[in-house]
Amino acid sequence: MAAALTPQRSGTPESSPFADSNTPAMRANPFASPYTSRPVSTAGSSTGIRNAHLSQRYFHSRRVQKGEVEKPWLQKKDPREKWVTIIPLIGLGIGILLAGFLVYDGLRSVVNHKYCPVLAEDFSGGALNDRIWTKEVEVGGFGNGQFDMTTKSDENVFIKDGQLWIKPTLQDQKLIETNNVVDLLADGSCTSSVPTNCIVATNTTNGTIINPVKSGRINTKKGATIKYGRVEVKAKLPAGDWLWPAIWMMPVKETYGAWPRSGEIDIVESRGNNYTYAQGGNNIISSALHWGPDAANDAWWRTNVKRSALHTTYSKSYHTFGLEWSEKYLFTYVDTRLLQVLYTNFDEPLWQRGAFPLSNSNGTRLQDIWSQTGRDSTPFDQEFYLILNVAVGGTNGWFEDGKSGKPWVDHSPTAPRDFWNARDRWHSTWQNEGAMVVDSVKMWQQC
Repeated sequence: MAAALTPQRSGTPESSPFADSNTPAMRANPFASPYTSRPVSTAGSSTGIRNAHLSQRYFHSRRVQKGEVEKPWLQKKDPREKWVTIIPLIGLGIGILLAGFLVYDGLRSVVNHKYCPVLAEDFSGGALNDRIWTKEVEVGGFGNGQFDMTTKSDENVFIKDGQLWIKPTLQDQKLIETNNVVDLLADGSCTSSVPTNCIVATNTTNGTIINPVKSGRINTKKGATIKYGRVEVKAKLPAGDWLWPAIWMMPVKETYGAWPRSGEIDIVESRGNNYTYAQGGNNIISSALHWGPDAANDAWWRTNVKRSALHTTYSKSYHTFGLEWSEKYLFTYVDTRLLQVLYTNFDEPLWQRGAFPLSNSNGTRLQDIWSQTGRDSTPFDQEFYLILNVAVGGTNGWFEDGKSGKPWVDHSPTAPRDFWNARDRWHSTWQNEGAMVVDSVKMWQQC
């Protein structure tokens, strides 16, 4: 009986007695140790260990002798390497020069004219100077359908702690809930020459009411006007739903005709609603110029700019709202002349810039009423006076219908009553009594 063949466990697959040309080669185990098992006979023998493993070492370390470390930086450098430093430095220098030029160009564009003081009012006297200021008294809504009647009462315009307050207040409830008439012509207090701006009534049958709010509006027409110059009003704007504060200017004379042919300068307007209001609340201000051949073709939208407050609102603290105006340009700013809101160059006739239609909606041909002066700044080339006021509501679109819970519709004949009926909702939002507080007013004439 032949002896059994015992397969060998070591050696290559080719050494196996079972290997033949038809048997695939065995692959090495990738997870096996690089060192084979040490024979028992070599245990304890350093020579045996060294001899067994000498051919299978994969790493050998030694102490690096002094002078053996390569030092390529001591070798001769490639002359092109210097450009690795030079090119970034050139780019940095160009960037600095460009930034410097932009700053210079911005400062150069702010022309420093010579100015003569016209008004410096800090309200330290405790009362308005009636040689300068006029309290406007009207009930007609000033063409905007405003819900406030302006009064000469100290309830709405007064000075407290050296600051001017323009504060809206609720109307006397009895004047609204029963048939009544307010006739400003009778007591001679009306400051408008238009009778409809002086008389208003409550009629419980048809739903019309006397203005549901009282407020203040003052101007400098009597004693402080400028034609080209500067204006700065330091003020804190009011916070509260449907309040409409404004610092603006109107022409002393309607040289080129009725509004807006003779122009209007809005230094700042805002809304008292909070930042969630769809059109922007007291976190946004706007500046605009109004100009055009008639009310339907007012080109204000061509010269209107908004600016948001940075992480705050314009009712949280005092800001300086300014205007600089010359024959060549007009711009408004906040706190500094470099932080501009609206900038308009008078470098072409405004009639040309307006691109007005040939005729109005009635088919009447529109006439160029400004270019005949030869001045590109017309109609902003006449004396203007300053106005400060806090309006409430209105039906001219300043508060859009259907936005953020507006409680009235502009074209409704009962809009003032609808507004009054919602007073429990909006009056409670008036912070600091809904007042615009003015710290100072300054005006200069270019001279």
